[in-house]
Amino acid sequence: MTRNSRHRAIAAAAFLAAALTLTGCGAGSDAITNKPYAPTEALSVKTKGIDISQAFFLGPDSGGTLPVGTATPLYLSLVNTNAPDQLVGLGVDPALGTAKVSAPVPLPQNQRVSIGKPTPTILIEGLKKPLRGGESIPVQLQFANAGVVQITVPVITRSREFTAYPQVPGASAAPTPTPTPSASTEGGHGH
Repeated sequence: MTRNSRHRAIAAAAFLAAALTLTGCGAGSDAITNKPYAPTEALSVKTKGIDISQAFFLGPDSGGTLPVGTATPLYLSLVNTNAPDQLVGLGVDPALGTAKVSAPVPLPQNQRVSIGKPTPTILIEGLKKPLRGGESIPVQLQFANAGVVQITVPVITRSREFTAYPQVPGASAAPTPTPTPSASTEGGHGH
């Protein structure tokens, strides 16, 4: 092997090694897309034998508003590690609105129960303050056996991974930007 061909072989091997390293950055078992994903904006808490995860109130589309008088649904997932229980109520500050639980939610032992999908069953109705997303609402979850659990639940806009959720009735859309005239339309009409 000549000196030049040896340099070419080394250069080619280095190039291949770099190419393989670079292509491996986004693939394989450590790729971000291969890891289980859970939105981090929603609240997760373990207390009194109840594992509360993915708790959030759904707000308007990004840039929109839930106006006064509308409602916001509560979404959450519960795992009860105690004896069978029920979620029987929701307490909120009356200055915000009125909590409504359409029916007690049975919580069998060690089974995940998702609340809100496909149909929201826990709401804050008659909002007395507009919500835009980004707020936090202190609530009291009332369980038949575990008692009252106080948590602060975020209001999350219906964007990114939350666009699959149904739009909240009465939510106002984000304002549409007004187009600004371009330089070619402002002046010189060929006079």
